[in-house]
Amino acid sequence: MDARILTTLLAIDPKTLAIIVVAAVVALVIVWAVVRKQRTEALRRRFGPEYERTVREHGTGHAETVLTQREKRVEKFRIRELAVDERERFITDWRVVQSRFVDDPRQAVYEADTLVTRLMQARGYPMGDFDQRAADISVDHPRVVDNYRAAHEIAVRERKGEATTEDLRTGLIYYRSLFDELLSTGRPVIREVA
Repeated sequence: MDARILTTLLAIDPKTLAIIVVAAVVALVIVWAVVRKQRTEALRRRFGPEYERTVREHGTGHAETVLTQREKRVEKFRIRELAVDERERFITDWRVVQSRFVDDPRQAVYEADTLVTRLMQARGYPMGDFDQRAADISVDHPRVVDNYRAAHEIAVRERKGEATTEDLRTGLIYYRSLFDELLSTGRPVIREVA
């Protein structure tokens, strides 16, 4: 430290020095609070309902860490656009699945689950367990990830023989919402709301 600065600090009245230190600490706390609030708002805008679900599950502080870790994980993925012929093939496959619903709703929901999984894989999402897939999808598709979870739950209940035809219809609609988003080109742009 420069001798002049040290001399100046020693010459300052202790009360004045204490006020300066307290003011500096208060300023740091205010800056920290503002940065934290901005981070919270950015995550809330980015993840929408998924932010609230994660907060309910983990508590605010840990939820924000979880969501930030998800973002970092998904940034490493090589999410790619589908080639035109791939996209058309998936659309055709979906039409087949949807047309089967009338005759065999259980099979149609099973095939919808399989088709969405294939589409995720084709786009570049890794195929871990379901919870990890849903967490990964929540980064780029936060508005439909709840639909994906609900559709998957219906598919699980169907395998146990516990889903009604109306449940299966709802499940197919939920799978369709994620399917449509996954078919869109590129990563979705999450627009900031002013």
